[in-house]
Amino acid sequence: MTPATIAAWMLAQIERDGCIYQDDVVDFLVKAKREDFLTENAEGNQVIGKDVLMMFRKLTETTVVWVKPERYWRWRVAEDEPGRDARG
Repeated sequence: MTPATIAAWMLAQIERDGCIYQDDVVDFLVKAKREDFLTENAEGNQVIGKDVLMMFRKLTETTVVWVKPERYWRWRVAEDEPGRDARG
């Protein structure tokens, strides 16, 4: 497993379900015993590591947006503002 294969898996989940939650990616990596691809945030929670996020961004720069309040990615729609973050 590499950052690229994890990013590809994340994209496949969006293609299948329309979105993917950060917690689901963390759970996937924990179950796969690949916590080396996770990091701890300021609140002490495990989150996706920067290498994986960079690869995922390369794959989805113009097609996927991050919905911060609920912590998930989804397909970009016409109503989204420019940039990576979306409102919901």
